[in-house]
Amino acid sequence: MPYSFILQINSKLWVKVVDCGMKIIYLYQLKYIIVMATFIGDFECKPDAKGRIVLPAAFKKAVGQDNTRFVVRRDLFENCLVLYPYSYWEEELGRLRQKLNPYKREHKQFLRDFFRASAELSLDGNGRFLVPRRLMEQVGVKRDVILVGVDRYIELWSDEAYRAIIDNPAGLAGQAELLLGDSE
Repeated sequence: MPYSFILQINSKLWVKVVDCGMKIIYLYQLKYIIVMATFIGDFECKPDAKGRIVLPAAFKKAVGQDNTRFVVRRDLFENCLVLYPYSYWEEELGRLRQKLNPYKREHKQFLRDFFRASAELSLDGNGRFLVPRRLMEQVGVKRDVILVGVDRYIELWSDEAYRAIIDNPAGLAGQAELLLGDSE
């Protein structure tokens, strides 16, 4: 029975090997490689004198070298900011565009509020980013921040606000039981 597999030679060159009694090798370049970053862990960060924050190495590795653009926005439910890798932000926008009609007053107001609390940012050559001061002030950041990986995005918390919510292991167990437990 024929089978095939793909080998990555370098960041742009891939080889497809097909074995159906004899090996046939196809070389090709991919125009787009879909990379889904997964962010995990929490990291204490101290902004430098200009307010720039160094993205932790684990998060840099998750986004890859070529993905240096993010969108930051105020979270809808918590007093924190959310950093979306630009590719994931575009997916989120696609979901919004499918559900919202800009010719309905409520939808237009939601879009205005949603985008008003957002900004685009990029990593510099040293892996640092600068969040607009107005957004940092909205979530009460005075100095130190905590970056928390939450699957496909990163939350940015003020040190004080994050420490106030993290010490509740019974709460996590209760949520897991409620959300993931059997419904019998």
